[in-house]
Amino acid sequence: MAEVKSHEFEGFLQKSVRHYRIFVVYGPDRGLVAERAAQIAATTGVDLSDNFALIRLDVGDITSDPGRLMDEVNSFGLFGGDKLVWIRGAANEKALVDGLQIIVEAPPENSTVLIEAGDLKKGSALRKVAEAARSIAIVPCYQDDARAINALIDTELSGAGQRITPAARELLTESLGGDRIASRSEVRKLLLYCLHEPIIDEQHVVDIIGDASAISTDEVVDAVLSGDPDGFLHALQKIVTSKTPVFLVLQSCLRQFQQLELMRIEMEDRQQQAGQVIQSLGRGIHFRRKPLIERALRNWNATDLAREASRIQATILQTRKKAALEDKLAMQTLLSTTLQSARRNRRA
Repeated sequence: MAEVKSHEFEGFLQKSVRHYRIFVVYGPDRGLVAERAAQIAATTGVDLSDNFALIRLDVGDITSDPGRLMDEVNSFGLFGGDKLVWIRGAANEKALVDGLQIIVEAPPENSTVLIEAGDLKKGSALRKVAEAARSIAIVPCYQDDARAINALIDTELSGAGQRITPAARELLTESLGGDRIASRSEVRKLLLYCLHEPIIDEQHVVDIIGDASAISTDEVVDAVLSGDPDGFLHALQKIVTSKTPVFLVLQSCLRQFQQLELMRIEMEDRQQQAGQVIQSLGRGIHFRRKPLIERALRNWNATDLAREASRIQATILQTRKKAALEDKLAMQTLLSTTLQSARRNRRA
């Protein structure tokens, strides 16, 4: 395998990407996974507007028809030329893992396979196959660090011809990082708000980035962690009413519990306080949410956080199979988590 670390990705796109036909892009930062997969797709030379050359598959398509992946990889485009088989929503589905195992033994010559996956744990089936194969390029996508966030801010500022004060940049950096697409969207929203301002200052950042949006998945996540059932139901209803996919709420909760698990493990391994761990591993957490995160780290242990993350992930898989029940499944799972939080908060 070739593992492409975050700081190596731009160089990989320019120099090495053409040497591979199989890519696995994975990680807890769903936005960064999607962004980097799109960048890889753009280098393949395949016409992404051609539905015969670009085959988009959800992992459910492969699970329901295990032979589908091999059929698509081995078939030729209607008008010849290379094909791109782009798979989204992967985890460790047996049909996908088995198909990938066959493909790596005889890598395709006229097809590229691009897999977008969630947060794959070390030792998981999909990672085992990918890491053992020299023909696969693996791109892990974790939460942006300060350097990556500042590079993102610089890119957007330069494109808009705008400037920002050091204090405002620091505040903005602390408020971003959980999800690449969300971070870029927040910076662009700020730039639009300050379109006619000579320079962006702290108050502008507070007004826009710190604004409690009427429709925000963070509001649901915070209600879950707070153990506030009424607040949870109210926030979830706003999401549903706004036609925002409830899937995004589940993804946000999953990312939050996975992040909490990593921070809690750090606390237990290094015998650190919650505040210390947040300083080192929680740079993407908005300053207004830090007291809530600190409380959750004190009240949950790593084992329970991992179990809860697995339960949410299982619900996400269920919603793919039973799309009509998405809202109901999400509500049942997250309400249960909310009630668990409430019990833990009362014991604290």
